[in-house]
Amino acid sequence: MAIIPNPHKTTGLLGWIDDRFPLTKLWKDHLAEYYAPKNFNFWYFFGSLALLVLVNQLLTGIFLTMNYKPGADTAFDSVQYIMRDVPYGWLIRYLHATGATAFFVVVYAHMFRGIMYGSHRKPRELIWVFGALIYLCLMAEAFCGYVLPWGNMSYWGAEVIISLFGTVPYIGDALQTWIQGDFSPADATLNRLFSMHVIALPFVLVGLVAAHIIALHEVGSNNPDGVEIKKKKDPVTHIPLDGIPFHPYYTVKDLVGVAGFLIIFAAVILFAPEGGGMVLEKPNFIPANPQVTPDEITPAWYFGVFYAMLRGVPSMFNSQFPGVVVMFAAVLILFFLPWLDRSPVKSIRYKGTLSKIALVLFAADFVMLNYLGMNKPDPTRTLLARIGTVVYFGFFISLWLIPKFEKTKPEPERVTE
Repeated sequence: MAIIPNPHKTTGLLGWIDDRFPLTKLWKDHLAEYYAPKNFNFWYFFGSLALLVLVNQLLTGIFLTMNYKPGADTAFDSVQYIMRDVPYGWLIRYLHATGATAFFVVVYAHMFRGIMYGSHRKPRELIWVFGALIYLCLMAEAFCGYVLPWGNMSYWGAEVIISLFGTVPYIGDALQTWIQGDFSPADATLNRLFSMHVIALPFVLVGLVAAHIIALHEVGSNNPDGVEIKKKKDPVTHIPLDGIPFHPYYTVKDLVGVAGFLIIFAAVILFAPEGGGMVLEKPNFIPANPQVTPDEITPAWYFGVFYAMLRGVPSMFNSQFPGVVVMFAAVLILFFLPWLDRSPVKSIRYKGTLSKIALVLFAADFVMLNYLGMNKPDPTRTLLARIGTVVYFGFFISLWLIPKFEKTKPEPERVTE
């Protein structure tokens, strides 16, 4: 019997690679023949933008590491050397610092879109869990990077955050000393955070991102209608009727989002690199000084929500441990979102009025807590922080309770344009 050659088999150099590595298969499975819903809107820009910013952080981080010297006596001066003497060092540092802020902007938007359209619901629970792990890893990575310039705010930020571990009953003092490597933030602390920021956490972060994308492409992308496009396929080609190839349609569409993002990104770097204190705080232009406390120790803006909760929860027996528990619980509850949301429909489009109000309140509450965490506390702001903390956790409880008595609209069989 004659062997009929496979017309789709690659030849030449590409064929040689395909025989040893599934390059063409990866291209087809994840781009050219990966069918995504045809009704994606602008909210779906943020996933690809997060990947873009991750690449920026990795590349600029490599170049910064070439000239940075971790050490209590060398770190601050090495940053000044990068800014003043390294060719385009100022640009690399601003790209990295602004990139950290941009990373959280796009990640928060990406997570909000997931909550809004039910991207955490079955069969995408694992995708959400990987995403929550990415967020947790990103917070640790950002904290380590925040300390490395060893400016005065970096020093006191490390002092405050690491001291939270000292509130743990019985083992707190030993745990804090072990993390710092000393009795206060010093050389050992800086070296440990540097190794975590440059080596350990980036490896974990890239691995989680890869797992997140693989899991996504295994079950398929969600869409604003919450319709599973794999349920309606062409009987001959088995292609989803409501799907289109990710490449070239969404690669081209994402380029529009990338272009808009880069315009804003470049404008911040070139015209407002400090971001009004949101990207680079003024106290961080002063070398670390254990004897001089900044007027107000505030975290980077992307930690403002959790810092507001920490300050808002009353202390117990002169310990901030209850606030620490609430702060960490606010992050950990995200992992349980797929099982807390009991609505019969996925997308906010088809949920009732109560669900829509709850989502708007949650978004407004998140912004309010962020503002409160970045500003000096007073009795009014402390009260608002406590109310905001209740609203934050109340939203997750509402996902369980509201569906018990809320009427929803039926989801369509096919995606809407």
